[in-house]
Amino acid sequence: MIELEPIARFRSPFTSKFGIPKQSGLVEELRGEIVFEPKFRNADYLRGLEEFDYIWLIWEFSGNPHKAVSPVVRPPVLGGNERVGVFATRSPFRPNPLGLSSVKIESIEWESAQGPVIHVLGADLMDGTPIYDIKPYIVYADSHADARSGFVDRRQWPKLEVVIPDSLSADFSEEQLDALRHTLELDPRPHYQNDPQKVYGMPFEGRDIHFRVSDGVLTVL
Repeated sequence: MIELEPIARFRSPFTSKFGIPKQSGLVEELRGEIVFEPKFRNADYLRGLEEFDYIWLIWEFSGNPHKAVSPVVRPPVLGGNERVGVFATRSPFRPNPLGLSSVKIESIEWESAQGPVIHVLGADLMDGTPIYDIKPYIVYADSHADARSGFVDRRQWPKLEVVIPDSLSADFSEEQLDALRHTLELDPRPHYQNDPQKVYGMPFEGRDIHFRVSDGVLTVL
């Protein structure tokens, strides 16, 4: 049996699962950091990585306390109503709670108080997520431009119009505001919920974001 130990932890503006983009790369402006565990704070582990643009992260669905009990799940892209096999999805409810994400390397900080730190863009990981492995993204092997994507190809993912009042926008930098707006455009709500009076909340960059959605418009309160 393989024994896994985290090599790093992820630092993210999201401190809960709610609101995190459902796939990596959907919000390119989202910044995150890969901070290595003390045992792996050696720059030799990263030697040559600066020549790559993207990496694969293998990580744990640490924010999901539920064990997989069924061979089928209800993916959000299907509205949460249609069941498909768990191995035909990227659901966190799996026999082994492992996630896979491709993220862009923004920069590598070779020397810091926490050893080497990889700064990345577009991640879909919660703050504190354990990372078990990092592998370089290789175009000729990993990119399949003409590949089919199953039920995902058959469903549109309409974006919401996002309204953030100027009085609240001032609490964020322009970069943070872009990341927040593009995150909210993806509609963080469960896809089976559509109550225009319901107020939703999610943490982002140390703040609690509360919003309503009505007729395709998300308004931050």
